[in-house]
Amino acid sequence: MEIKKTDKANLEKSRGIFLQIGYVVALGIVLLAFEWGSRPSDLNSLGELGDMDLEEEIIPITRQQNEPPPPPPPPQTTEVINIVEDDVEIEDELILDDTEADQDTEIDIVEFDEEDEEVNEQEVFFVVEDMPTFQGKSSDAFRIYIQQNLKYPIIAQENGISGRVFVQFDVNGKGNITNVIVVRGVDPSIDKEAVRVVKSSPKWTPGKQRGRPVRVRFTFPIVFQLQ
Repeated sequence: MEIKKTDKANLEKSRGIFLQIGYVVALGIVLLAFEWGSRPSDLNSLGELGDMDLEEEIIPITRQQNEPPPPPPPPQTTEVINIVEDDVEIEDELILDDTEADQDTEIDIVEFDEEDEEVNEQEVFFVVEDMPTFQGKSSDAFRIYIQQNLKYPIIAQENGISGRVFVQFDVNGKGNITNVIVVRGVDPSIDKEAVRVVKSSPKWTPGKQRGRPVRVRFTFPIVFQLQ
């Protein structure tokens, strides 16, 4: 290739500028082609609705009625009127006694027997505010009395019978010992002696509940032991 002598006649110097111009023109043609093909023919026709008859559906609002039921009508009462003639005598007359008292009026005074107080003593207590005492002392004094007055049965001694007898008794409102029974015995002869010695006890000081003498029940052990 023949070398040019001047720079003005050298076209290779402006090659880069012509190349950029070509790129710009080509890019513009491509963009124009996209815009031409994708543009809708009528933009004003988008989003329009035809003449459609849309009826608004109205939903009625229902409310629950909590009104109380009407009260029942009152019962009808029929009043019966008996017409009585003047000649008829009325038997339903009230007889009023003369309750006024004068000096001659006698008043009956009812006296209460002591049996009413004994009925109240039938209630049995096991623990009261003031427990009964034997000769002004505790139950230990009654145990000493039993030991001093107890007689060991000869039959039980000969047969070698010994043991503990549990005797139950009540101290009533007057201090007397009543209802003596054997709760748990050992031998008939020993049991009989235990009941005898308890019944022979002198009077106690009765127990009191709320300041009133009452009946108090005891269960007392008596020991029979051979020497």
